[in-house]
Amino acid sequence: QVHLVESGGGLVQPGGSLRLSCAASGIIFRFYDMGWYRQAPGKRRELVANITRSGGSTNYADSVKGRFTISRDNAKNTVYLQMNSLKPEDTAVYYCNAKSLVGADNWGQGTQVTVSS
Repeated sequence: QVHLVESGGGLVQPGGSLRLSCAASGIIFRFYDMGWYRQAPGKRRELVANITRSGGSTNYADSVKGRFTISRDNAKNTVYLQMNSLKPEDTAVYYCNAKSLVGADNWGQGTQVTVSS
């Protein structure tokens, strides 16, 4: 059974940084494309960034390009999201996603990120 556990969320001031981690178990991690999504109150869940199985290709939402970096460590079954220059509009619950070779989605429970002074 796929198990994804996010950590690293919290309260940060505008302009600050956070690093989210997602530890995966129950899967052969290197066979999964990984991603981070977020959902703000009253809004739909949206893609923040994703990374291919080998880590060779990444994709970012326009709103986070140049500020966020996704990476993965296949030896540790972990995907990361480094978030810099955070803005109040980045406030949301951030979810880890693991997409299988056949396109099946698996989700973590989410971690809250709040950007506020």
